[in-house]
Amino acid sequence: MSAWLCIACTALSPPHRLSTFDVAPPPPHAPVDPHSYANTQAFRTRHLALDLRVDFEQRVLEGTVELHLQRLDPTAQTLVLDTRDLQIRSVEAGDASALAPTAFVLDPRDPILGSALRIAMPAHADRVRIAYATQPQASGLQWLDPEQTTDKRHPFLYTQSQAIHARSWIPLQDTPQIRATYTAHIRTPPQLLAVMSAENALDAVRNGDYHFHMPQPIPSYLIALAVGDLRFKPMGPRTGIYAEPSAVERAAREFEDTEQMLARCEAIFGPYRWGRYDLLILPASFPYGGMENPRLTFVTPTVIAGDKSLVSLVAHELAHSWSGNLVTNATWNDFWLNEGFTNHLTYRIMEEIYGPDRAAQERALGAHELRETLARLDRDGDKTLTPDLAGRDPDDGVTDVPYERGALFLAYLESKFGRPRFDAFLRGWFDRHAFQSVTTAQFLEELTRELLDKSPDTVTPAQIQAWLHDPHMPADTVWPQSDAFATVDAARAAFLAGANERQQLDTAGWSPRQWQYFLDGMPDDLTAAQMKALDRAFGFSRSGNAVIAARWFRLVARHHYTPAYAAMERHLKTIGRMRLIVPVYRELAATPQGIKLAQRIYREARSGYHPIAQNAIEQVLADGAKSGSG
Repeated sequence: MSAWLCIACTALSPPHRLSTFDVAPPPPHAPVDPHSYANTQAFRTRHLALDLRVDFEQRVLEGTVELHLQRLDPTAQTLVLDTRDLQIRSVEAGDASALAPTAFVLDPRDPILGSALRIAMPAHADRVRIAYATQPQASGLQWLDPEQTTDKRHPFLYTQSQAIHARSWIPLQDTPQIRATYTAHIRTPPQLLAVMSAENALDAVRNGDYHFHMPQPIPSYLIALAVGDLRFKPMGPRTGIYAEPSAVERAAREFEDTEQMLARCEAIFGPYRWGRYDLLILPASFPYGGMENPRLTFVTPTVIAGDKSLVSLVAHELAHSWSGNLVTNATWNDFWLNEGFTNHLTYRIMEEIYGPDRAAQERALGAHELRETLARLDRDGDKTLTPDLAGRDPDDGVTDVPYERGALFLAYLESKFGRPRFDAFLRGWFDRHAFQSVTTAQFLEELTRELLDKSPDTVTPAQIQAWLHDPHMPADTVWPQSDAFATVDAARAAFLAGANERQQLDTAGWSPRQWQYFLDGMPDDLTAAQMKALDRAFGFSRSGNAVIAARWFRLVARHHYTPAYAAMERHLKTIGRMRLIVPVYRELAATPQGIKLAQRIYREARSGYHPIAQNAIEQVLADGAKSGSG
């Protein structure tokens, strides 16, 4: 809608028609966020109060949000918020003493950013209350029927707000520059439990009426809600598991080291400032490995392998309690400040808990995936730590580059300045910027002041700039190696030379990471006979480790190994985690034979995928069709 919706009986005089020219440029110290309409130089949200009803039949959330604002510009007449596909029913504005109906306009929808919501603000007004409802197709919500859940008894809802999907279920200033506390009143069917990225009552009575409080200010992308048939089991004084009944015990065993991880993180990087750290095990449709929602990390069940081989994901989400949640990227162009730091911390945690050999394997696998990603990316800017995502969906920036190149950069600095000194630098970084949003420029200023200027002959500014801005990896990059992978290389070479039985290959005692590396290193010219020998000897098509299975099914798709197609199809139809399915779709989409199969599988599987995963797969299939595969 482009015209004002004037509220009847309002005591306010009709405001002038709004335009983008009403928004003044931000002050020099605040970066422009290209992914938000919010006029944060005029108003900044300090608190949100949600009151929502969860309607599973209609697949909508409906209710109100009240925003408590800090007025930076006393003359501002307009508050601009981010929305996407929301039905705005009414808006009130005022102060703590009273709210009154006001006028608002919802701009036309941009395919990436959604619609700006422009609200007329009376003089001195610092609060607004918006009555609204979501749409069933909201990009930040996934509604699951009972048969799509783990236990198949009750429906399930969960949110995924990162990067700019919070605006699809809350009208707000959807930018990581804004941090706010929040409260929430959530009403659900009485047999279900609601949990949020907030203080959760561990003994909550299931009555369909739940209240939450998040006392620490967080960016909008960390506001999270889940509703389902959930049970809780403690793992330690500050840690526990939420999951559907059949998964609770298994998950608690898998992640029983979480409390130890938390303690080691505190010892190295400073106090944990969030109270509790609990995990929520989601249904298999969750599009990511994990989401670091504070106090309550959302986790895919695909990391429950039964042998703790995939718990580095939990270490990663826990590490976000410092890098990302505590100190947050100010824009999505600075994403490496969240993920590169977090991967660096993750490898440190894995080394502390499981030893240097385990950490070396994790680092080497990450570096291998980075090389694959760099070879695949077309845009030079996307190969750097400083991409320009303006005009693009920030989800496009979620590649191995900010994660693994960022971690390699920090490991490089650690090798130059020494671990004790670099640990102290990182701890100071977290302390000095706690509960703040930061930029790459701020990091450079602090790095220069605290390390480079004090040791001028250690690392040059040119070397730092190369790490940040050069699409090519620096010439002095130290690529991680693992002695455990030397035996894998030997076994793979023996297989390719003709040894194709299990007893002919020295694989006894291999870790799951060694099996991943074994499959990742297979050449592009495997024969059908070799694929058959691999599956006969090692049963990859029946693997209970979803990460290993995903590696295998990439080979199945690449080599058109039809005997494993049924197992590959089951994999694609039962898992929604993008990292485990998008590469398989990409391999299928590379050939005319494969893309037809991929299109058919996707049509049948689509309803079980999260909207974010749907977008990613549809782009892969479109690219395949465009390149001539279709």
